[in-house]
Formats: sequence, structure tokens, C-alpha cells
Amino acid sequence: MTEEPLERWAARRQGRLRKPGELKAITLGTGPQGAAHVDPDAPRMILEWDGFAWQPVMPVENYAAARRVLNPPPENRPADQAEATGPVMGRNPLAPGTGRHRKPRS
Repeated sequence: MTEEPLERWAARRQGRLRKPGELKAITLGTGPQGAAHVDPDAPRMILEWDGFAWQPVMPVENYAAARRVLNPPPENRPADQAEATGPVMGRNPLAPGTGRHRKPRS
């Protein structure tokens, strides 16, 4: 087996790493972390990844406020941030089909 060149390995690793400037929100409460649906009214802390560790940016009042910070409307989005798009579907997902999840017709 041949070894992978260091440059190729480094490029592959860089693609997997979290990008500096990425934001996330954590719950500031006694409940479980990461379960936003459990306590949507609990305050949140917005954190930013600086390339080495998560740094606190600002507290927000609840889950809805955190989502507004993490997903700003397109007119407030920085120009260098790519716009998120949904999945592209080739056909109507509710059309009759033969997939295994479909109920067999009698």
C-alpha cells in the first residue's frame, strides 16, 4: 500500500475541520444540553468557533432568538456566507410509487 502525499492528507483534513466563525447555541439551564425542544424558553449562549475553542459571543433570551442569530434573513447574511438550499427532488414525493415504504395495494 502506498502512502498518501502529505499535501493531499492535509487538504482532506482541512475539509473536515470546523471553519473559524461558525456559530452554535447552548442552553443556559439545568436541563440536557443540545435538546432545544425540551425547554424552548430557556436562555441560550451563542458561541463562536475561533479555530481552537468555542468562545462566548452573546446571551439570548430563548430558542427563537438563538435561531434568528444563527440563521439571519438573507438581507442580513454576510456576503461571504453561502446560502443554504434544501434538497432537490426529481419528482413529487407524494406521487404513487413502488418504494418499500409504500403500503401495498390490495
